[in-house]
Amino acid sequence: MVQQTSKIPLICRRAFYADLATAGAAVGMGSAADAATLAALQAAAEAPQLDPDYADLDPELVVDLVAANHILAHNGVLDSFGHVSVRDPRNPHRYLQMQAIAPRDVTVNDLITFDLDSNAINARGRPVYRERFIHGEIYKVRPDVNAIVHSHSPGVIPFGVTEKPLRAIFHNGHFLGHGVPVWEIRKTAGEKNGMLVNTSELGKSLARTLGGGSVVLMRGHGDAVAGPDLKTTVFRAIYTEVNARLQMQAVALGGPINFLNQYEQAKSQNVDRPWDTWRKQVGAG
Repeated sequence: MVQQTSKIPLICRRAFYADLATAGAAVGMGSAADAATLAALQAAAEAPQLDPDYADLDPELVVDLVAANHILAHNGVLDSFGHVSVRDPRNPHRYLQMQAIAPRDVTVNDLITFDLDSNAINARGRPVYRERFIHGEIYKVRPDVNAIVHSHSPGVIPFGVTEKPLRAIFHNGHFLGHGVPVWEIRKTAGEKNGMLVNTSELGKSLARTLGGGSVVLMRGHGDAVAGPDLKTTVFRAIYTEVNARLQMQAVALGGPINFLNQYEQAKSQNVDRPWDTWRKQVGAG
């Protein structure tokens, strides 16, 4: 496997070298040799060195997957736990995910391929997420889904443990509809369970509860968010958290809440602008 020469995430190094070169040019500092060195470093950051297993994979997809992890960590949706995946564009019966480390720390060299039974194809001793079955089982039954986020998004937890449904309260949360389903692990694993989706059976149960929707809450745990592509799924994961917090604020004010109606829930959404902004925030823009 190709090793990185720095432990600083590639997307951060990419932005760093670009900013350094721009700043130096602006004030007329640096020799021609300095400029050439910076250009070489920036070019290296622009062209991620992938494992030979991914010679036929668009490297920008991997950079985007790294960026998605960093974006969700930056926005408080992921912390030391949680994970993101994309369906492998080379083979729809496989998906791509990072090795099991904190999302904010992942780099392009952490990429692992899984089949839809969530068996690792090329882990080579690297740790894998115990709850990867969330991803494999949803991909099996949802051919329209090409990216998934599992998080412990804090704002959604109250809606999974009470009788108040999480609903679309503002335009960017339109995809939540009239109410997000809640998955109860006890119905499949019984009272004595570990609260983790660490088997295919539990993953299948969760996928059934998600159904054809975009989000499923996991009682006392978090949520799983699905979408047609990575940037839409990241958008949904972030705005599920935002919607949950806004709904809690509206509840605190008292009185009836005027949720989005069925027509408002069907609105189209521009995800390109926030995706570009979020990429810049983590140095991937």
